[in-house]
Amino acid sequence: MLIDTHSHIHDKGCYELSPEETLAHAHENGVDKCIVIGTDPLDSVAARDFALKHDEVWWTYGYHPNDFDGNREKLGKDLQNAASDALKSPKLVAIGEIGLDYHFDGFNREWQAYLLESMLQIAQDMKLPVSFHVRDAYDDFWPIYDNFHLVTSVLHSFSDSRENLNQGMKRGLYFGVNGLATFANIPHPPLERIILETDAPFLTPKPFRGTINKPGYVKNIADWAAGYYGVSPGEIARITTANAEKLFKI
Repeated sequence: MLIDTHSHIHDKGCYELSPEETLAHAHENGVDKCIVIGTDPLDSVAARDFALKHDEVWWTYGYHPNDFDGNREKLGKDLQNAASDALKSPKLVAIGEIGLDYHFDGFNREWQAYLLESMLQIAQDMKLPVSFHVRDAYDDFWPIYDNFHLVTSVLHSFSDSRENLNQGMKRGLYFGVNGLATFANIPHPPLERIILETDAPFLTPKPFRGTINKPGYVKNIADWAAGYYGVSPGEIARITTANAEKLFKI
């Protein structure tokens, strides 16, 4: 059994394929469980509604750093509404994706830090793991992370330096490995600290580059990992599934 711990197949705005056909394809390729990831308050509710319709799907409540416009009053109302509604819903397994992203021009450090701290307070209060999105921003990320007392969490789509991998290892984090690993030269943690993900529809693995990513392609990522770590695909499935089930309690 395999688990796709991070996808966006619920998002009608970015996912062009039929969710039902996508899930059927996942099952055909040994992917029995999926987690759909919220990226703002409305998208998180869409993730919730999608998960509640499918026995094999769970969801997260998140707010992507690139999607926050700095309106603190609106953020406060959104999070207050979430606390009385969405965050009480079944099958919620994490807060995320949240974090810092300085990759594109025009980012605002202050806005992103405020959003991250607001979301981490929820994760801390609810004792939920976090799916972190961090890109070109680890110098600012670690001090914020260290201000909170969080349960074990994951650095989604980790693609940074060996130094920051070691920083994550010291803090007991897991690392999300996806299709990026099949075509990019990035450092990887020990097998016992990885979980598998697709980030579908993004980051399609080899040999399907140039097409829409699917949760079923976790099988291809697992095959890549088997070669990288020098173990069988079955061993990759066993370890990464156990990691994901322990982390997200699914």
